[in-house]
This record gives sequence, C-alpha cells and structure tokens, in this order.
Amino acid sequence: MASTKYIFVTGGVTSSLGKGIISASLAKLLQARGYRVTIQKLDPYINIDPGTLNPYEHGECYVTEDGAETDLDLGHYERFLNTPTSQGNNVTTGRIYQTVIDKERRGDYLGKTVQVIPHITDEIKTRIRILGETGDYDIVITEIGGTVGDIEAVPYIESVRQLKWEYEKDIMVVHLTLLPYLNVTGELKTKPTQHSVKTMLESGVQPDVLVCRSEHPVDDDIKRKLALFTNVRPKNVIESRDASTIYEVPVMMYNEKLDEVVLDYFDLESKNEPNLDMWREFLSRLKNPKRIVEIGLIGKYVELKESYKSITESFIHSGAANEVEVKVRWIHSEHLTMENAASTCKGLDGILVAPGFGERGFEGKVATVRYARENGIPYFGICYGMQAAVIEYARNVLGWSDANTTEVNAETSKPVIALMDDQMHVTDKGGTMRLGAQNCVLEEASKAFESYGSVNISERHRHRYEFNNQFKEELTAAGLKTTGINPESGLVEIVEIDNHPFFVGVQYHPEYKSTVLNPHPLFVSFIKAADEFRQNK
Repeated sequence: MASTKYIFVTGGVTSSLGKGIISASLAKLLQARGYRVTIQKLDPYINIDPGTLNPYEHGECYVTEDGAETDLDLGHYERFLNTPTSQGNNVTTGRIYQTVIDKERRGDYLGKTVQVIPHITDEIKTRIRILGETGDYDIVITEIGGTVGDIEAVPYIESVRQLKWEYEKDIMVVHLTLLPYLNVTGELKTKPTQHSVKTMLESGVQPDVLVCRSEHPVDDDIKRKLALFTNVRPKNVIESRDASTIYEVPVMMYNEKLDEVVLDYFDLESKNEPNLDMWREFLSRLKNPKRIVEIGLIGKYVELKESYKSITESFIHSGAANEVEVKVRWIHSEHLTMENAASTCKGLDGILVAPGFGERGFEGKVATVRYARENGIPYFGICYGMQAAVIEYARNVLGWSDANTTEVNAETSKPVIALMDDQMHVTDKGGTMRLGAQNCVLEEASKAFESYGSVNISERHRHRYEFNNQFKEELTAAGLKTTGINPESGLVEIVEIDNHPFFVGVQYHPEYKSTVLNPHPLFVSFIKAADEFRQNK
C-alpha cells in the first residue's frame, strides 16, 4: 500500500455540499499533473447497490462498463477524468456486511465473535486498498458518503483512523465543510465548521485540509481562525465559492492551489504543469453560446431532476460542442395524452423520451413520440424511449392498435417489445438486468453511423425487455429501420426513421459515456438537429 497514496474526502455541517465534485476536481488536477488517479465512493446505506432504489429516493442509478449499478457520483468521476470506473469504485455498507456475513457462514473467522472492529473495518479497508493494489494507480481518492456524525458513517471514519495510524504519510483527509453567511451581521460563521472538525477529532481523525463552501469570499483572517481552531495549516484552508456550473470547480481549485497542497503533503513532485486549455475552451463555449435550443425531457421522475443527471450533463457537453445553450423543459409523462401532447410540447426544438420502468406515464411517452414523428421534430428515445417509439410506430403506422410491451400488457396480441429470454426465470430484482457494455454493429446508411463514424461500437445497458424480432420484418418494411444490431444475440439496439430531421431510438444508455472532453456523438447529433430545426422554423 505504501506506493499508493490515499486521499479521503469527508463532509461536515450539512449534506449536498459537493464532495463528489471536489473529489472529481482534485482528481482532474492531479491527473493533469501526470499522476494516475481514480476515485471511489463509500455509501453508508445498507442496500447492496442503488439498482433497486426508487429514483425519488436516490436519484439516478449509474451503470459502469462492467455492469455495476452504482451511485450517480461515479458519473461525475467519469465525466471529469474521462476514464471509466468499475464495480470497485463503489462500495456500500450492504455489500460490506453481506461479505462479512458470508465469510462467517463459511467459517472463515474460525469461530471468532464477529464485530464491527475488526471485522467490518477490516473489510472496509480491504475495499479501499484494492484499487491501489490492483488498479495501477498512484493516487486513490475515496469519497465517504453522508456527513461526519451520522451513525451510518461511524465504521468508515473508524477505518480511516486505523489507516491513518497504520500508514500515516500515505493517508490524507480532506474535509469539506460549510461557512454559512448571516445577513444580519454580514459575516461568515466558522463555528459549525469548528464543531464538525471536533466531531471528527472525537473519532480520532484529524483533517489535513479544509475545503470551505461559501457564498462569499473567505479572507485570510477567517482562514487563520479556522486553522487555529482545527489544527490545520493556514495554507491548507481552501476556499470553495459557489460556482455557476460544476465544471468551473477544477479551475477554482487550481487557483486555490488544492493540488499543490496535496502534492506537498505527500512530498511528491509535479510531473508536469497542468494544461487545462481544453477544459477552459469547453467552459468558454458553455458560457458564451451563440444560440439557444429548447429540449423537452419526457419522464416520470421529473420532480427530482437528479433522476436524469447523466442526460442533463450530456446536454451540457453536446450543447457546448454545438456552441448552443440547451434549455430543458421538464415534462411529466403521466400528464401527457394524445389530446394535449401538441399544446404541451409546443415550441420545442427537440424531444427526448427518457428511460424508466413500468406502466405509469408510459402512454404519455407514446403520445409524445407520435407528436414528434408526425411533426418532424427531432426525437431521441433512450431505452424505454426507444421501446415507446417502436410501439407508437406499430400502432399508428402499421395499424396494430393493440401493440404494446409485455411489461405493460402481458396479453397483447402484438408484443413488439417483450421480456428477454434470459430474464424469463429471474426473480431477484437486484443486479439481474442486462447490464454493462455490449457490442453493436451499425448500418452505414444510418444517422447512427453518421454520428459515430464507425461500424463497431460498444454501449452500456440496463434493461429487461427488448425489441421482439418476431415483428422485425414487418416493422422494417413499414419504414422503421433497425440500424444497430448486437452481433452476438441479434438484439436490435437502434431504430430510426428516414425522411425525418432526426428520429433515433436506442436500447442502451448513451448518456453514461458522455464526458466533458468526449461528448457523446448521438447527443451531439441530436442537439445539432434541434439547432437546425429551430433556425429553420
């Protein structure tokens, strides 16, 4: 372990301060200095993974290349670092306890009484170390979910204490905290941060760096005061002002010299001066768009926008690539009907029907597909949005009024979308879908090929139902082209319609692979089509 450096990012005072963004920003800067870096998320909940969690509870479930259903913060890690994560980058309390209990049942502990210390903490430390020992990384950043003082976080903080004791200078703790501003007195208050650090000290952990979220500048007097009361060096008290976009944070942390503080702590030399030119160019395009497009995002979880985090971030990446600002009109699919789709979607430059499961709101998605198809509005369907496009086409072009997915109507006479064969006898809900990277071969005469510029692609999946090849010939003859096929299974991955500005449905989730430096080609093409549609109105 000594050859790899470990940085732990904890949070204090309140949740939702942006530990994931700070972790990703620091990793980006260290990467820019020539170090091999990865980020890990430790989640305190007892679920094995977020795959079975309601999006209203947890937001988006992010899927990695190797098919792990993980926390949405891993999406931020990939979007900032432009490198894929894996199952090893997300650990939950549920997975830790399941592993320990399985070992106990096998007799691995030789009859010992199984306890939080050392058995749970040993398992946590093993999961932390495994990336550094097997992943060929110089630095592993580990974000600990929740807030210091939460009962769920206690075993993780204790594990950090043990690692700090065992390896000392190879371990660093960055504590993200809040400096609230009181309008009455016109000052930033440090007391909540002091108490947060004292809570960590009660657990035996001394933060090495304080990153202070604030709406206002943090002057040197406040930094000295915090340093005095928290045993942190003054230069290690870092200001993190509120930003207009999360993508400004790496530049802000560079200006605050957070990466230099880290390298100094570990006694590491910078391998090269960070080159953030491409990142700054992206920010310039993002902040100075030439035009605006409005996209309707149709889904059933629109009350919680975190449920579609990767999609909205993909809009940001592809918008910057096209030098346009993408405004999202959030539309609840449950409120849509054939009668009100036109009025609800009036004025949109493009429509994206989002992923989802179940019957609720599905007919609203189908209604929106028809409106987009018949009115020549650029359309992009993802996963369930692709399936809705197939069903709409079967109903309204082929005249199969009963066409449906067996997920909604098991008795339909035209099951154009049906349960995959390998899902027929699956009863467990967690981790049992078609997950992770799968190959796809594209037709050259297609929008998909035009976007990707390649015949062979690989994309990530998360679904149980599929295009029913029993109806492929009739649907294709009627004009619904199947332009992407999985070479191993024959599964239809992409459908398109000709003579339309942009009408593409994909069974996979392209939003998982869009990054700042590599916007997803289908999103780029979709936004380009929406931009052209708006200009030609």
